[in-house]
Amino acid sequence: MSSKTRHQVASDDQCWPPNLVLAQHGPYFDVLTPSGIVRCVVRGSLKRTRARTDLVAVGDRVVVRQVAPGEGVIEAVAPRQRVLSRRARGSDDAEQVIVANIDQLVAVFAVAQPDPVLGILDRFLIIAEAQDIPAMICLNKIDLDPDGTRRRLFAPYRTAGYPIVETSAQTGQGTDVLWSMLRGKLSAFAGPSGVGKSSLVKVFRPDLTIRIGAVSEVTGRGRHTTTTTTLIQLDDETFIADTPGIGTLGLWGVRAAELDRCFPEFRPYREACYYPDCRHRAEPGCAVREAVEAGKIDRGRYTRYLDVLDELTETERVSWRAR
Repeated sequence: MSSKTRHQVASDDQCWPPNLVLAQHGPYFDVLTPSGIVRCVVRGSLKRTRARTDLVAVGDRVVVRQVAPGEGVIEAVAPRQRVLSRRARGSDDAEQVIVANIDQLVAVFAVAQPDPVLGILDRFLIIAEAQDIPAMICLNKIDLDPDGTRRRLFAPYRTAGYPIVETSAQTGQGTDVLWSMLRGKLSAFAGPSGVGKSSLVKVFRPDLTIRIGAVSEVTGRGRHTTTTTTLIQLDDETFIADTPGIGTLGLWGVRAAELDRCFPEFRPYREACYYPDCRHRAEPGCAVREAVEAGKIDRGRYTRYLDVLDELTETERVSWRAR
């Protein structure tokens, strides 16, 4: 089945609308239809639907009624199969959809300039695991790491089973391998500002006008260049969601009791824990902690798991008290 067909068919083999939301501009949505891009608004009755998520998001498949050349109304939204999302700012129970219906998440991090923050990478991967989104890691700017020293930071992710592709948008190294992993799919590029997401997109679509950001010499952090999520069409069957630079992610849809399921390297040991509901903190007979002590699970990943576990536990406690 071709990718184009796959994106139009849901898991239950019911046909999706052929219209794909490419971008949002305030109340307007650019929708790719068989007859071209149509600027759409959302039908009034659809807007009155009460929901704790975005009614329409980039990546949605929608039903469009064309009202004038290049103008239309979104009449309905097909059920989403997968979403990359976060908790909406200022809310405990509302979802902000970053991009819908993706085939894979590509977590893009630079080996340097800016230095990688593994806690942010972990959050991307946790969300991907929780939403059953296949995930891979793209290590960009490897021209700044000629001896591979900085790339060793990511060895635990290889051990955990995540595919890793090493690239340099500057020299083109590894971009052919990255293309082979993107071709025929709708992929979300996600990562902090300044890691080179937009530069990588330009490798595949050099005709695009994309603002490329530099890294601040003072903070060592990237400056935001992408401000809204946009689907970029690389060929008839390949799309990239170029997402805004994200420093932190609210962990939407992840419960403390299920967090350990989002760490693939824990899975061989979870069932061996003495307590079925073991959180792997200090419980006796914890096989996960034993694996950490034996060097079978990376201690840094385990420590960051505990940090996220504490965060989720506190969030759930506050939410429960507010009821």
